[in-house]
Amino acid sequence: MNIVLNMGWLEAVLLSSVRMAAFVVIAPPFSYRAFPGRIKAMLAIGLGVAVSPQVVPNYVSGTDAQFFGALVMELLVGMLLGFLVYVAFAAVQSAGNLIDSFGGFQLAQAYDPGTMINGAQFSRLFHMTAIALLLASGAYQLILGGLFRTFDAIPLGGGINMAMSADLIVTAVTQMFLASVQIAGPLLIVLFLADAGLGLLSRVAPALNAFALGFPLKIFLTLALGGLVLAVLPAVVAAITDTVVTTLLGVE
Repeated sequence: MNIVLNMGWLEAVLLSSVRMAAFVVIAPPFSYRAFPGRIKAMLAIGLGVAVSPQVVPNYVSGTDAQFFGALVMELLVGMLLGFLVYVAFAAVQSAGNLIDSFGGFQLAQAYDPGTMINGAQFSRLFHMTAIALLLASGAYQLILGGLFRTFDAIPLGGGINMAMSADLIVTAVTQMFLASVQIAGPLLIVLFLADAGLGLLSRVAPALNAFALGFPLKIFLTLALGGLVLAVLPAVVAAITDTVVTTLLGVE
């Protein structure tokens, strides 16, 4: 029995799997360390096979050097796409970090090997909540759909526009900082007003030692009002998912 292998099909699936693997390693929620590496590898290969009907007809085999060059290029493209998704969802973690800093929780900062972030309670809580919402709401499917459509704009081994990619990275980082301030903004204003009130109270009645009440008061306000910020995270994750899909489709 003779088994004929379609080398063009194998090369196309391998190249698409490399792009998928680089994306899965970096982009949330797939990059979460609780998912074993072999599961991520199987997911990347499965996604590469799933997208094969889209990429195989347009793929043209070349020499060995061209194939290895295409492998490197697909690795870079996958890393770029994954980084854009990571930066977008880092806004939620950054919002939690701002709340930790202003609320007095930053002293409890620790490294979480599961999420690979270094932050205090609200940083980890917001990050875990965003991952749970991505998986529970099916928003990760929209991200994968946007990733599949990148093969139309960036064919296998076709390369990327470095100038446009750099512009997208700068825009994504800028939007990340802006979104983090917008998410944590209401609570930050309350904590700032509490600091201002304690400052005025210490000027009016220095004997009260108002700043001694600062830490417990800010912690109380953060815990009391932090739930309000947590309640808007589903809408925030939905908006970030739409932004991620639009950004992925804008890569050329």
